[in-house]
Amino acid sequence: MNEALKELLDLLDLEQIELDIFRGRSPEERIQRVFGGQVAAQALVAAGRTVPSDRNVHSLHAYFIRPGDPSVPIVYNVERLRDGRSFTTRRVQAIQHGKAIFTMSASFHIFEEGVEHQASVKPAVPDPETLPTFQERMTEIVGVNSEYKEWLSRPRPVDARYASPLTWEAFQNPELRSAETNVWFRYDAELGDDPLLHVVLAAYASDFTLVDTILLAHGMAWGASDVVGASLDHAMWFHRPFRADDWLLYAHESPWSGGARGLARGEMFTASGDLVVSVVQEAMIRVKK
Repeated sequence: MNEALKELLDLLDLEQIELDIFRGRSPEERIQRVFGGQVAAQALVAAGRTVPSDRNVHSLHAYFIRPGDPSVPIVYNVERLRDGRSFTTRRVQAIQHGKAIFTMSASFHIFEEGVEHQASVKPAVPDPETLPTFQERMTEIVGVNSEYKEWLSRPRPVDARYASPLTWEAFQNPELRSAETNVWFRYDAELGDDPLLHVVLAAYASDFTLVDTILLAHGMAWGASDVVGASLDHAMWFHRPFRADDWLLYAHESPWSGGARGLARGEMFTASGDLVVSVVQEAMIRVKK
């Protein structure tokens, strides 16, 4: 397990400071704002800590309200909305400086038998082991001695391997523009059998690449184009158990953008083709003038 993954797991181990009140921190590096996937993952941990162990999260719906300040802790207040015979519902508010920066509702469900079907089909893409890592792809684009050298050399908690063009590649070559992307990802360590941990880590990873699909459609890239963006809302549905330490294919598409906003959808498949997670996110996308 690399140091980046160790730090992420430590960030997800929230401190309980009162009944249904938890405190989380951010990485020590002083970036502009807290990564949205981190807030969503920590909020889901907080909610899960108040739910019986026989119930697994099946959906979450969240709004990003204000930028998070990475220099101060985040307090997560959990509200117990419902404890039914088969469903449990929680609402979580993330608070900094006395104001809400994020709010999420999450629903948990006991295991039940039911009818099954799957209409979505896993895209036909190369196996992840045959693809270069994200760092290797980016180093080829920007060069080994670029201003991004230190950033690209850092260990990452998630191993992401693109089976489609990067935004930087489409920025350089308009023929590569597309409203669809496919990314393999996994956490490269044995993570144990707690189902909540695997769901939380999928929530964390879900925010890394989804908005890039909107940029890819227009040949824009973070750091290369005069564009600023932020997640506005985020919804996830967890269909069946999976492991985040196994390869998952994250298939994205962006059906629409306009009015300084863009919509992106994602589906996560196991290597064998089972659909395990569905994701929808709307983001602010502004071009600097």
